[in-house]
Amino acid sequence: MSVVHQLSVGWLLDHLSFINKASYQLCPSCQCPAPLASHVAPVSSTPSTEDIVAPSTVDTTYSTGAAVERTGATLKKKYVFREEFFHVFKPHIVSAPQQKPEQESSDAGPREGKDSGNGTEQHEGAKNSDGDSIGSARKKRKRKCSVFNQGELDALEYHTKIRGLILEGTRCLIKEGLRSGFLHPISAKQSSVKNVITGHVGCGMAELCEMAKHFPSVNENDHRSAQIIDEETSIPEQDLLSCVTENNTDYAKIINLMGQKYLVPPKSSFLLSDISCMQPLLNYKNKYDVIVIDPPWQNKSVKRSNRYSHLSSWQIKQIPIPSLAAPNCLVVTWVTNRQKHLRFVKDELYPYWSVKTLAEWHWVKITRSGEFVFPLDSSHKKPYEVLVLGRVQGSINLPLRKSDVEVLPIPDHKLIVSVPCTLHSHKPPLTEILTKYIKPDAECLELFARCLQPGWTSWGNEVLKFQHIDYFIALYNENEVGSYSLI
Repeated sequence: MSVVHQLSVGWLLDHLSFINKASYQLCPSCQCPAPLASHVAPVSSTPSTEDIVAPSTVDTTYSTGAAVERTGATLKKKYVFREEFFHVFKPHIVSAPQQKPEQESSDAGPREGKDSGNGTEQHEGAKNSDGDSIGSARKKRKRKCSVFNQGELDALEYHTKIRGLILEGTRCLIKEGLRSGFLHPISAKQSSVKNVITGHVGCGMAELCEMAKHFPSVNENDHRSAQIIDEETSIPEQDLLSCVTENNTDYAKIINLMGQKYLVPPKSSFLLSDISCMQPLLNYKNKYDVIVIDPPWQNKSVKRSNRYSHLSSWQIKQIPIPSLAAPNCLVVTWVTNRQKHLRFVKDELYPYWSVKTLAEWHWVKITRSGEFVFPLDSSHKKPYEVLVLGRVQGSINLPLRKSDVEVLPIPDHKLIVSVPCTLHSHKPPLTEILTKYIKPDAECLELFARCLQPGWTSWGNEVLKFQHIDYFIALYNENEVGSYSLI
């Protein structure tokens, strides 16, 4: 279960557990012969820190444990997501404690500090996560003018309204996490560990989608709406971009795309394309009961970093939600902390799609020891993001699925608390959280996805990004029962 604890204020999630629960086990026909002699270390769920290296320096040979002689044995093989991508042991900005040690130890929950107004702490000797003096950094970034612009004033007003909810609700969930042992104080060794930073992994999928616009056009009447993955296979780029790809089996599949390998979880489907080529998705299935959207919002930092392409508000409005949504469809949109974007979703985007806003939830990002990853009152970066939930309104002449099954109304002001993945924009899973608010046989769709989920259809121009095989570790088992091991 990805839900570790559930309270009235919200949920404490284990993102890593959710990924590995997908069971990235290869089918029996993909079993591999064992080496004649190998070193094996038992693995119950995920490898220990000592067994793991970052993908940029990955060595596929592991030599932990005692040597085991094998003569022609056949091994079952599965993959697990690399644990070190969730090794967030300390805040990105570390501040001197505001309270005395004995006061802190008696108050379980995230610590907070007064913010300088530019995302750093106003404490003598405070340092960032790389050990650099924040004082010197603050001088470089000191405001030329102390007057806030309207956007900053709006953000401050919104933060003031929700601050108490974020602080107290997160403390309650962290207290449960510390009590159960899911969260724990960091060791001296862990305190010296820096977050894993990866280089470029995989092929340029966004660039591939751009190239696809120049492929020969395909007559929709002559082309299939979906293709099934058989065994490990190389799929022509034109096929991958022109129809939905499905894995209908109970096993993970491997596909080769432009010389790179990607894992496709069981019972999942995806379309790799950009917003100009969504027709195959519209042709694929009738309607969806849940649509989760993570738009590439336009902002200054995105423009500066050139990390990914962004869409204007007008382009986001053109996403064909009315054509994709079933009656009473639950629509969930991730929003940055810019009030301009939040107002746009609630006042313009949702009404344009005939979606009624029902609730705002917040994803709160914490460390493994239960601290906010950024100071709560930072005006530079907040330790939370917003989700806006709504349902499609209006009369649509399609029957509701299992209409005799009641679902709970969407509650407002819920918290989703989790340790964030260090890979950029790898959002926490919503599947288990949304279960009680949707039909049992719900068809689920994620737009602008960067990974795949069992039971979901995923679309985006980076939809396979976090499915690259270098983000996973292969484990082996030569028995029908027992634990898997690294080799």
